[in-house]
Amino acid sequence: MDPKTRYEKERLDGKQQRLSLILEAAERVFNQKGIEKTTMQDIATDANIGIATLFRYFPKKEKLIVAVATRLLEPMLERFEYVAGLPVPCLDKLEALFDFFIEDHYKLSTTFMVDFESYAAHFPEPLEDIHHFNALTRQISQVYSRIIQNGIEDGSIRSDLEARDTLTTLINTFGIFSKKLSLQKNIPMLEADLPTERQLDILKRVFLDYLKPVF
Repeated sequence: MDPKTRYEKERLDGKQQRLSLILEAAERVFNQKGIEKTTMQDIATDANIGIATLFRYFPKKEKLIVAVATRLLEPMLERFEYVAGLPVPCLDKLEALFDFFIEDHYKLSTTFMVDFESYAAHFPEPLEDIHHFNALTRQISQVYSRIIQNGIEDGSIRSDLEARDTLTTLINTFGIFSKKLSLQKNIPMLEADLPTERQLDILKRVFLDYLKPVF
């Protein structure tokens, strides 16, 4: 590698490392203070960089918010792709996805995503760069469509159901409920002493039992 190429590579690597540092710091501060109350100076301080450097990477706070949300959505796409490729019936794949949501609701990233969805919904206009987040969401949806098609073909799902509409509704319901439970530590719910993982496990069993073919 000639000196010019090596320099360019080192420069790009350094830029990528700093970008990762900024996103990690932003995620931490957003989780600690909430999206609305977090300032760009808060994030720059946590990342140990100057505010001018932060603005070079993200000229607006909204762009940074969307970048963090998009980054946190990537593991979901990876998990859906992994599950879609498993050599098992659709019903087992659905159970694996439900288990993923159960594991995921413990993470701080889930709290941020709940805050992000509320923030985006109340923002007066589409957030800048939201197309990146939406594109990733569509990719996840496409992978899930493959899982649904698998269920239609392998006979592991009741044939009297409208498979596509039913499976889409169930996965969305489970995902929303798992996010809701992630906030239970701050917002009491009915029977607050019932562990969240127990509630999610019950819901998972109800859904899976409902989908099983009746012989």
